[in-house]
Amino acid sequence: MKSIVMMLCLVGATPMAYAQPDMVDTLELSHSVVMVTTDLPDGSTGRGSGVVVSPEYVATNCHVLANSNGVNVAKFRDGYHPIGLKANWKRDVCLLKFEALPFRPIPMRDSSTLQYEEEVFSLSFPAAAPVPQPSYGTIKGTYAYDGGRIVRSDASFSMGSSGGALFDQHFNLIGLTTFKSPGHHAFYYSLPVEWIRELMDTDDVLSLKTAELPFWAQPPGERPYFMQVVIPYQNQDWATLKNIASRWAAQEPGSADAWYFLGLAQEGLLEFAQAEQDLKQAYALNPRDLDAMLALSRIAFTQNDVETLQSLQAGVATLDKTQGDRISQQITRLKTTHHSSSD
Repeated sequence: MKSIVMMLCLVGATPMAYAQPDMVDTLELSHSVVMVTTDLPDGSTGRGSGVVVSPEYVATNCHVLANSNGVNVAKFRDGYHPIGLKANWKRDVCLLKFEALPFRPIPMRDSSTLQYEEEVFSLSFPAAAPVPQPSYGTIKGTYAYDGGRIVRSDASFSMGSSGGALFDQHFNLIGLTTFKSPGHHAFYYSLPVEWIRELMDTDDVLSLKTAELPFWAQPPGERPYFMQVVIPYQNQDWATLKNIASRWAAQEPGSADAWYFLGLAQEGLLEFAQAEQDLKQAYALNPRDLDAMLALSRIAFTQNDVETLQSLQAGVATLDKTQGDRISQQITRLKTTHHSSSD
């Protein structure tokens, strides 16, 4: 497969609880997720994933097929050859057109309706697996970009997963699994379905050849801020993170994530008063921002601020019971310590 690549590595509402899908559900959905194979110029075969989005179209990532000599899709040992191609190379969304496909199209859900911490799962063909493989997680961020929202989740994927499907708990397609950050604790990004819909109304392209890079593979300084913050965050380079996040918050003051990363950098620099202020701004913009709440709870605990911990505990527990229990234990510990010192 053309590798899933990113950065330096080319490769509130009341929440509703759902159980992640069982094997029967994923097996049924897997009929609509196909393997995409390409003939590469060096004579080898590339592999990626694709999703059936209409009776005649399979959506995938353009970087899976860019500059190859040919492409087809495979399912149940059968091959299907496209008769046309629609491509937006910069967005990295391509549609392979077929006469008719014997697979059920997947319904799509707009990225603007997604909520942080909502449970999701992906299906794709990592490492050329013979059948689609599931991965489970939650939405960790959505980022406005070029008329849609890039979706970050912690449902992991690897080489071969490019062009795979990210689903919500109602089995709607909510994104194409596309790129990830380097590092041990990778960030996983999917492209919005709005871009798929828009592409259906464009003209076919006549060639698989292109010199245009996808937006996420641009030089580091030209990438969206939500990508620029990742490496300094992973490296705990708080000064660089503060610089980037400050520019992000100035450009997009309505972005909760911009304020979260700015507050996180200030926490790392021990600028606790300013960190608390900016993290509260993130929380105000997005009451489901679990990461911002956890950062606020860390600062509150270090400052023996029981009142703030108590105000955060219920909201955290609603999204993550384990973290909610941890904050309850911290509250008990601080109250016990304060009581003992009073005696």
